[in-house]
Formats: sequence, structure tokens, C-alpha cells
Amino acid sequence: MQSNASSFNTSRAALLIGIFLLLFASVTLFGQQASSSGSAPAATSPKTATTPEDKPQTATGASTPALSEEKKPVEVPGLDSKTGIPLYETIQEDWSSLEIGTSNLKPAMPVFGYTDETDKFTRTLVQLKWRPGDGLDLYVIMPKGVKNPPAVLYLYGYKDDTDRFRNDGWCERATSGGTAAIGFVSALSGQRFHDRPLEQWFVSELQESLGSTVHDVKFILDFLADSGEIDMSRIGMFGQSSGGAIALLTAAADQRIKAVEVLDPWGDWPVWLAKSPVTKEDIHGTNFATPGFEKKVENLDPVKWLPTLQSKKVEILQVTGNAATPAEAQKAIRDAAPKNAEVVVYDKLADLVKADSGGHIFDWVKTALNQMPAAENKSQVAADAGPKPEKVSKEK
Repeated sequence: MQSNASSFNTSRAALLIGIFLLLFASVTLFGQQASSSGSAPAATSPKTATTPEDKPQTATGASTPALSEEKKPVEVPGLDSKTGIPLYETIQEDWSSLEIGTSNLKPAMPVFGYTDETDKFTRTLVQLKWRPGDGLDLYVIMPKGVKNPPAVLYLYGYKDDTDRFRNDGWCERATSGGTAAIGFVSALSGQRFHDRPLEQWFVSELQESLGSTVHDVKFILDFLADSGEIDMSRIGMFGQSSGGAIALLTAAADQRIKAVEVLDPWGDWPVWLAKSPVTKEDIHGTNFATPGFEKKVENLDPVKWLPTLQSKKVEILQVTGNAATPAEAQKAIRDAAPKNAEVVVYDKLADLVKADSGGHIFDWVKTALNQMPAAENKSQVAADAGPKPEKVSKEK
């Protein structure tokens, strides 16, 4: 028994030695292969383009650097990709003028979004753009079964967004009677307020807010004219609060607007800036009633331009006690209105709500347009555009 055990132990020792030698030889061979290739084993190193098969090829078959080696500019929303300057600071525009004048605004190709279709209207979203970083969402709402209808542009207050233009009930009311409705929001409002410091808002940048939006309307009308679907000889505009101020300025700036209806428009800036509670919304409590600030917006005061609207159809709606526009400013606006203007003053907000029931507040401007003769041809529309109220001097 001892002899057999000894023989077994000797055999087991020989087997273990053989396995050890085999493992040692395998490890040595693997190390030599890794050393000769100059790279680490795949299990410890990520794959890189180190072989001809891995490298991208050009059209001529030559190798190009791997994508990871290329230096690409980092795109940051709201910043110029080359200079890193905020896009709004690169805008070159004369906001003090109702005319485009020396402003460097170049319209890009319109981008068409979705189209909704109902039994009574079609609604198309289009994005327009003519200044860096400021795309404008335009809602073109056309009445069904009407060829080349007149159109009303709708601009509400600076706190309003485009929600109402996506509301089917609003669209039905706005297009009733066969009039197209064109909806958008003003500069530094709604979907157009982005990539700016929070302390820069509609009132703190009032010159830009007003001037930009007046210029916007010019490009919007150009787009509608190019579409060939609107009777450009019958264009009106409805504006409320800040949008009402812009509507009056735009009617003075562009002769294509034949009728304008405004609800509680802002204006009379020296008084408005000093007394309107809207200015108190500034996060720093800034006092805007200063000579310097007033000077910047003096040419953008509806009180200045209202008397020039004798050839337009004008309606001004006001609510007594509307705190947003002080009583003194409301009176200044009424006094500045041309003799042909219709002025309606409601004692209470409830009276206005009753008058507005079912969208009847839009009836005045739509009726004014429908009473005008339709244009016979495009040359008549071009002639109707007429001269602008301001002339840009070419003298140096």
C-alpha cells in the first residue's frame, strides 16, 4: 500500500509541474504578441482608429483625422458661434424711427410649420425672421371658402403669448364674416423673450420693444403680399394695451393699414412712465420717468402720431379706471385722436365684457374693411402703399 501511494504522489506532482509549465508558456507568448503590436490588450484599452480599416477615408482614399481629433465650434443658444457675443447685442436697428431706415434687417426664408383645418377656417404656423436670434411665430388663419379676403393683424399686451391663436373658438370668432386673422406677439414678449437677462423686459427696453414690433409689421405685411392669398388693399389691425400703442404707431408708419381698432392703448409716455403701475413691475424698482429715458421713446408716442391718421378708419376703446393707463394719459390719447376717429369710453370693465361677448369687439374693424372696395390688381395695392410718414435723409 505504501508503494502505491508513493507512486500516486509522484505522478500527481509530475502532472502539476506540467500544467504550470504550460500556463507559463502561454503567458509568455501573449506578452510577446502584445509587445510586438505596441498596444495594450483590448480588455484594458478602448478601441481607437489605429489601423487603416478604422480611419475615415476621403474621396481619394487618403486617411483623414478621426472625428475625435477635429475641433468643432460649440453652439450655445443665444450666442454668436464665432464671437460668443449674445445675439441680441449684434442687432443693428434704429428703434427710434418708425421706418426701417438704416436698420440692418435681412429677412430669412419663411419656415412653414403645421396647418390645422376645420370646417370654418385653416390655421398655419409660419416662423419669420429678420434679426439675429429673434424668430417670430406668425399664425395665419384663413376663413374657409373666401378667396383673397381682407385681413386683420392681432396684437395683444406684452404679457400675452400665442395661446389664443391656437384656440379654435377664438379663430372662429376672428374669421367670422370672411376676414383673415393674423396673430403674433410683440418683441420681448411671450415666445420671443429668451436668452436675455431678466432685468431686460418690455418696459425697461421700451424703445426696442416698440420700435422692433413696428418694424416687424412691415415685414409681416410683405410676407402676406408675397403669399398672394390676402387682399392687401384691405388690411386692418387690432391692438390692446401695449399692442394698442404699437397698432397706432404702425398705422402711421405703413399706408397699407387702412383701419385700426385699439383697446386701452398705452401712450403719453412722460405721464405713463411716471404714474402707470406697470412700471413698478421692474425687479430693481427702476424709475423710468427720467429725461434720458423719455427722450429715447418720444418719437414712439402714439399721442404724437394719432393726428396723422386722418385718412384711416380709427376706433379707440377705453375703460374708465383702467390702472394700467392713468386717466391723464387716457385723456391725452383722446384729445390727440383725429376728428374722423370713433372714441368709445366704458364706465366699467363689465360694460366692455358685455360688448365683447361672442367676439363682437372685432366687428368694428372687420366691418370697416368689408365696406372698402376690393383691389382690382396688384399694381393698385402697390400704389396704395404710398409714402411713409418719415423720410430718411441721404445727406451726410
